[in-house]
Amino acid sequence: MERQDDKHDFLPSRQVLLKFDKWYSRTKLFDKISRVAKKAGVKGVYAALLLYYALADGKVPLRDKIIVVGALGYFICPTDFIPDILGPLGYTDDISALMWALSRIWNNITPSTHERAKSRLRQWFPSIDESDLTLF
Repeated sequence: MERQDDKHDFLPSRQVLLKFDKWYSRTKLFDKISRVAKKAGVKGVYAALLLYYALADGKVPLRDKIIVVGALGYFICPTDFIPDILGPLGYTDDISALMWALSRIWNNITPSTHERAKSRLRQWFPSIDESDLTLF
């Protein structure tokens, strides 16, 4: 019988995720979002904001918060697998890391977290439609 965790063996370990902790900070995150919002797109920014607000949610377990910090740190890190200097192509790995983290913690994201992220997102993208926010 296959264990639930067996299908995630290819995913980064906790130690790998913690390496990106040094890159994560609220200031660095919002600086990066404001610089790359148009290039990363509505969905990319929404994913980052959902993860950011999930960190503040007391209902999100610590193991999920470690995943979030790793993904946000990777998003912020200027020297990642595909350098951001390559333009839109350079954000594909960043967005993939954010989406992977979201997929791992999705069931623990509260409606309040969604609303907070949408409210902040509208500051950068005032004319977004709900259909723009479908991630999965």
